[in-house]
Amino acid sequence: MYHRTAESTSAAGDAPAAGDPAEQVVRAILAAARLLTEVSAHALASVDETLTLPRFRLLSVLDSLGAMNLTRLAQALDVLPSTALRMTERLVAHGLLQREPSPASRREIVISLTAAGRHVVHQVSEARRAHIAHIVTAMPCHERAGLLQVLHTFTTASGQLAHVEHAAVGPQWP
Repeated sequence: MYHRTAESTSAAGDAPAAGDPAEQVVRAILAAARLLTEVSAHALASVDETLTLPRFRLLSVLDSLGAMNLTRLAQALDVLPSTALRMTERLVAHGLLQREPSPASRREIVISLTAAGRHVVHQVSEARRAHIAHIVTAMPCHERAGLLQVLHTFTTASGQLAHVEHAAVGPQWP
């Protein structure tokens, strides 16, 4: 958790000062996150102009976790089941998802990617990877190693934080 000190808060005393080193890191990460969102949106638009980022995220979750029922899908996306249902219906209509009775229980419906849905996920992921690779290759070689170390440290800290938050609030991730 970030602890504020007199030196790290603004004159109002409620927000970190712009000169605070931790705040500078936060701002840089937010700028990088915006860039990565733009890269994802661009990759998505290059493959399918009608697909939104939230719907692509749903496809990606199914691609990585496999077929699941609507309740589990909503939990994995951290949305209400009604939201997951609307998204699913649109993607079924576009031929990217299919709904089938569960082999374990005929009352339960399992949602999975179609071959077209899997193809879209892989195309968008490859377009995004290629764009990020282009950005990385534009960086000076000596800067890449530092970026790699920083990203590894950031990701590790994120996992540690997620583990602590997960233990504090109970299970909510798939």
